[in-house]
Amino acid sequence: MHQGVMKAWLDSSHLSGANSTYIEAMYEAYQEDPQSVTDDWREVFDKLPPVNGSGSAAPEISHSKMREYFKSLAQERRVGGGSMVSDPQLDAKQVKVLQLINAHRFRGHQNANLDPLGLWQRESVKELDPQHHGLDADDLLRSFNTGSFAHGGQTMLLKDLVAALKQTYCGSIGAEYMHITDTDEKRWIQQYLEPTLGRVSLDEANKVRILQGLNAVEGLEKYLGAKFPGAKRFSLEGGDALVPMLREILYRAGESGTKEIVVGMAHRGRLNVLVNVLGKRPAELFNEFAGKHNDSLGSGDVKYHQGFSADFSTPGGDIHLALAFNPSHLEIVNPVVMGSVRARQDRRGCSDGRQVMPITIHGDSAITGQGIVQETFNMSQTRGFSVGGSIRIVINNQVGFTTSNHQDVRSTEYCTDIAKMVQAPIFHVNADDPEAVAFIAKLAVDYRNEFKRDVVIDLVCYRRHGHNEADEPSATQPLMYSKIKKHPTPRKLYADKLIAEKTLAADDVTAMVNNYRDALDHGDCVVPEWRPMTIQNADWSPYIGNDWDVAYTPEYALDKLTKLAHSISYVPSNHPMHARVDKIYQDRLAMANGEKLLDWGFAETLAYATILTSGNRVRLTGQDSGRGTFFHRHAVLHNQTDGSTYLPLRHLSDDQGAINITDSVLSEASVLAFEYGYATAEPTGLTIWEAQFGDFVNCAQVVIDQFLSSGEQKWGRLCGLTMLLPHGYEGQGPEHSSARLERFLQLCANHNMQVCVPSTPAQVYHMLRRQVVRPMRRPLVVMSPKSLLRHPMAVSSLEELANGHFQNIIGEIDDLDPKGVDRVVFCSGKVYFELLDRRRKEQLTNVAIIRIEQLYPFPHDEIQAELQRYSHVTDFIWCQEEPQNQGAWYCSQHHFWAAIPAGSTLTYAGREASAAPACGYPELHAHQQEALVVSALKLPSLPHL
Repeated sequence: MHQGVMKAWLDSSHLSGANSTYIEAMYEAYQEDPQSVTDDWREVFDKLPPVNGSGSAAPEISHSKMREYFKSLAQERRVGGGSMVSDPQLDAKQVKVLQLINAHRFRGHQNANLDPLGLWQRESVKELDPQHHGLDADDLLRSFNTGSFAHGGQTMLLKDLVAALKQTYCGSIGAEYMHITDTDEKRWIQQYLEPTLGRVSLDEANKVRILQGLNAVEGLEKYLGAKFPGAKRFSLEGGDALVPMLREILYRAGESGTKEIVVGMAHRGRLNVLVNVLGKRPAELFNEFAGKHNDSLGSGDVKYHQGFSADFSTPGGDIHLALAFNPSHLEIVNPVVMGSVRARQDRRGCSDGRQVMPITIHGDSAITGQGIVQETFNMSQTRGFSVGGSIRIVINNQVGFTTSNHQDVRSTEYCTDIAKMVQAPIFHVNADDPEAVAFIAKLAVDYRNEFKRDVVIDLVCYRRHGHNEADEPSATQPLMYSKIKKHPTPRKLYADKLIAEKTLAADDVTAMVNNYRDALDHGDCVVPEWRPMTIQNADWSPYIGNDWDVAYTPEYALDKLTKLAHSISYVPSNHPMHARVDKIYQDRLAMANGEKLLDWGFAETLAYATILTSGNRVRLTGQDSGRGTFFHRHAVLHNQTDGSTYLPLRHLSDDQGAINITDSVLSEASVLAFEYGYATAEPTGLTIWEAQFGDFVNCAQVVIDQFLSSGEQKWGRLCGLTMLLPHGYEGQGPEHSSARLERFLQLCANHNMQVCVPSTPAQVYHMLRRQVVRPMRRPLVVMSPKSLLRHPMAVSSLEELANGHFQNIIGEIDDLDPKGVDRVVFCSGKVYFELLDRRRKEQLTNVAIIRIEQLYPFPHDEIQAELQRYSHVTDFIWCQEEPQNQGAWYCSQHHFWAAIPAGSTLTYAGREASAAPACGYPELHAHQQEALVVSALKLPSLPHL
């Protein structure tokens, strides 16, 4: 940089004059470590003026030249009569003071007073000691520039500055936020924390409200402990501050215009939150403890898995609260909550997330131990799954089940370190300081609404009892529980504080305890802010009480369907497509014109179009769902010139429903759980998750077992989620053949879900439409095809779509004389076309083939009607591609036996039992496939082997 340019710039900036020596030292520190100087100084050095119009000065100027220039400028000022004479020693110390401030921002949390029990053995952080920076006792009485520290003005005595830093960063709050790269976010947090030294100014009413929350927590736990001794309740005692924290979040959210909040949490404290935040009547809880059960509620579930909904009144308006039902796989509820929130936001047209907020509550061992946490964090800022940020609260009782040694439960300093992957700020707070907890609660809401990002609160507390109330925790944590037994409760500590500062009298505190206990005795709601629900998230009434036989109208007028066929085939001329995609759309135009029969992709897209034009929403997510894993869908078209996208399905009519087709993150568990949550909050639309390959669904087994298949039985939760799982044996090896049909069939009972294996484009069209048009909401599991997507025999006409309906079974399609049939083959899926093709080639007329397109609920009536044609037949075969111990043979065999006439035989044609889903050698695959076809058709030999 030319010296004249630099001098002119410096003279016009706040770096001029006697400050040059100070700036020189600051610049040297910056060159050694940019993070060692404060954000505002780093921004100055990062943006030094360009040279000859090029970029930053950094590449142009050597460090030595920059130092020489600063020194010469200082000398010029001293010799030339500058306005001030600088003391180089003091200037160097000024730099150290700013580094001390930065050290507290970076590492103050490591020396914060976070553990209520005082058990944490933490080494002191030397960077937080002024002496480490060369600042001595004399310096403590000197004034220094405070840089960007937002308290006490531009200069402060060092001793006052140190005290302010300790109170802000080393008190009851440990703030971790300097890992965030966005300067505005860091500066916002500093401006929130530092002016008040991390404290909130509370009036008497607020303090009483906090104490009432602590009193309610302790009161309920003691009441339950006395009334139901030894019963599991996963007590909140020790983490009592959770309830006043949640209440403060609700009040702040109400001020910010939030209309709905969805909460997901584990067992710890759930009953307390249900009663003392959501307003569940204590009498109902007591009945559950007493074991009373309503027979109309299915199997039911334990009380600490239950959800609840209510409205909560705040000065800023009522908020609808929904606590999600969840199983014992604790963290799996997190993506479910996010999906529910996204559905509510979409319905409200809320793009910034402010109207609907998610709160997830974790255990300290679970948040760091369960991979679904990482998966959910990873989705948080993606297009199809963002919800405008979440508030994540960790009830950190420092022990997971019976394990408290950090060397056994995690490899990081904090259980919350996982959140740093998305640069979420983390606020550790001592649960015995409820006013600090209230401050952080407000900060979390404000940060989330300001930056639309996740924020984490680590509520450092303890667990007064064992993992459950029947455990003896002293057996494994003797030192911890020796301390806990002597430690006053949070309510006692805060009540004593308010009495000491004369906010309340001792009699008032006693009366508060007695009044709450009296309220529990009456059994009525103990939350004064509770309101009857008027803010409904969705209207489920049309779908309640309906079963599979409910009437609906499947037809769709042919003229309207033809018009839609043309609409979804149109692509603007200024949107050039890949040649292969262009060929697909030319074929679709021919299908719309009646010149070709419809293939799978076109029929599927037409189903979406009819749903959208009826005003319903369509949401489809999965890996490569925009184009389809097998290159068949191409609902999202990519411009080959500029990379922009075009969705024909968004251009059907002015009043059509919204459509969202999103390629998801490479995760099955979190995405499927998200879509389950979405579908439970959006009954009117079609919500689909598509696996890239069917076997990938294995990674989401918890979601299937504990939500999809059993949610209605356990919790009365209806859900119309559709799963498309590519399935079929094409010689691609063990992992890309099977979607594990047998696992779904094993889970089928109580008419809990549908399992379908459609074999034609018309069938997939009607199946998808039925999922929306039929007023019943249960999961649909589809063994989706691969080779059938372009199979020449798997085609349909527009008339079949317009005038047909989904057929649970499809009978014989060839003109066979029923009297000449002596064998009936049942099958599902792709193998049907191999059987049909081979039968035609062999010119067999004695074997009829019946496709079972819906394996559950099993279509007994339809099969009985079809078999009337073959009442004389006694030889029945079930043919499948899957090994004998997999597929439908074992799980559905009882249905097959019930369908065939008495005295008949039922035999199996398929692969032998196998530990693997399929073989890995093409030659062996072909041999097995030939063998099962020959066996099913009763051919005399294997001519091709």
